[in-house]
Amino acid sequence: MTQAADHIHIKVDEDSTAYGGELVADVLKAHGIPYVFCLSGGHISPILVACEKHGIRVIDTRHEANAAFAADAVSRLSGKIGVCIVTAGPGLTNTVTAIKNAQMAESPLLLIGGCAANLSKGRGALQDIDHMSVFKSICKYTISVQRVRQIPKLLREAIFIAQSGTPGPVFVEFPIDVLYPFYLVESELGIKPNAKALTDKIANLYLSTYIRGTFAGAFDKQLVSPIPPQIPYASNILIQKCAKLIQNAQHPVCLLGSQCTLPPTSTRDVVEALESMNIPCFLGGMTRGLLGRNSSIQFRHCRKDALKEADVVLLIGAVCDFRLGYGKVLSRKSKIIIVNRNSSTLYQNSDVFWKPTLAVKGDPADFTVRLHKFLSAQNYKCSDSWIETLRNKDNIKEEINRKMGSEPTEDHLNPIHILQELENHLPDNAILIGDGGDFVATAAYTVRPRAPLTWLDPGAFGTLGVGAGFALGAKLVRPEASVWIIYGDGALGYSIMEYDTFVRHKIPIISIVGNDACWNQIARDQVPLLGSIVGCSLEFSSYEKIVDALGAVGFRLDRTNEHEMINIFKHANEINQQQRKSVLINCLIGKTNFRQGSISV
Repeated sequence: MTQAADHIHIKVDEDSTAYGGELVADVLKAHGIPYVFCLSGGHISPILVACEKHGIRVIDTRHEANAAFAADAVSRLSGKIGVCIVTAGPGLTNTVTAIKNAQMAESPLLLIGGCAANLSKGRGALQDIDHMSVFKSICKYTISVQRVRQIPKLLREAIFIAQSGTPGPVFVEFPIDVLYPFYLVESELGIKPNAKALTDKIANLYLSTYIRGTFAGAFDKQLVSPIPPQIPYASNILIQKCAKLIQNAQHPVCLLGSQCTLPPTSTRDVVEALESMNIPCFLGGMTRGLLGRNSSIQFRHCRKDALKEADVVLLIGAVCDFRLGYGKVLSRKSKIIIVNRNSSTLYQNSDVFWKPTLAVKGDPADFTVRLHKFLSAQNYKCSDSWIETLRNKDNIKEEINRKMGSEPTEDHLNPIHILQELENHLPDNAILIGDGGDFVATAAYTVRPRAPLTWLDPGAFGTLGVGAGFALGAKLVRPEASVWIIYGDGALGYSIMEYDTFVRHKIPIISIVGNDACWNQIARDQVPLLGSIVGCSLEFSSYEKIVDALGAVGFRLDRTNEHEMINIFKHANEINQQQRKSVLINCLIGKTNFRQGSISV
């Protein structure tokens, strides 16, 4: 040690090759993280190398947003936190949309970012920006590591916060000097050996003190195991009050949102409770597929009528935002029970359009299971006549949609027909990912998820570009599943390059593209309202050739081979499942009026 170091009595092993990146990997390994998603950068190299050494699979994407989307999908499907690791500056700013999407979707996610050395911040270092200001408004928790010894503690706390209460993304910033080994950091500090000038000696003292403070106690033994998350649970008194309202109801309705799929309550228990209560259900967000493909209590088309006639409405994880007309779709005659982990969400827009009869802060999944226990003790079951009334209305709409699928469209294929045939030939183990506007919204009324946690879409933020990242995460969590992305041609442009990632990492997925050479979700209202299609036109591009060039398999489906549609679907699935290759089906589609006037803002 130098004389300056002896003077301040800080013990540091100068010859050690240990480094902060290993501590990061230690914590991730202890939390059962099997893979992380990244785009490489010098600021974060020690973390990626350490993850590889610890047996944590490193999946590098072609854009940082897709790494974050992949981490989001892992969180939603696995019950473990998804991890995204990106470099400083533009690496992190490229994730902003994906992180905001996770926040809006209430998805726990750990974002790890590199940054300039603590001593270099604000001095013009490479890719140096104020990350904290950027992420403070879109993350539950943001922290910058100042000392190597802080790494385990801060990471454990960040993961705990992400998964507790209302889940959401967290951000931990790692300056480059807390990640690399001591000897490398010291060599970069510019300490002058054999300094004689007083100013050089003072600078040496300052730098030596700084680096030894940064590394002091760095590799002392610390806890790395998970901290159990804190989950809010509803009180028995409130659940009893809810049960009494339902017992006295003639026409109850359940609207379920994504929080119903959060751990620790299993989706199996939630399904059993719902089926036993026999209350009509409308599913949204991550709950699509919760009740399987053909549930007797799930309805898809008559929600407006059901809410108009309902005397009790249970909003279990559902939110009164734009998706429910800010609460305007609810009848003032109905008694409204709302259940949510988030206190502010319980009363969203209640000062204007609606009022909750009972607002219950608690986990919606646990609430549903416990509500069933109270009701089953009273032998409660919703009347079959109410179910039959709604079923008849639902069936009428189904028949209308079926007929619309057989109507000819000008020049190209009917998108409803394509999606109807896809629905008929999807494998039972399919996971569906929606990434697009008009084509995906049509699919939401046509294609039925097969099981709980088999549908992924952006959520309330309405983000385009989630498809490839979500598919990466989904296929890693469920390697046995057939993962299908339903793309609009506009949305495909955000992430088609990730077919390179699918091929390199041998993560086979399938995508079906509704190619109408248009941002049709916007055009269908912009043109009649404003008289112009400006900004909405694309081309009937040969997307199948792009994926061919990246090592995947592409098909084109148009009027010339429409009769081969079913065979193409089957062949694509065989190539994907048996040959373990990624596939894209480029479907040239025409216009319909299926969703006329459906723009929502």
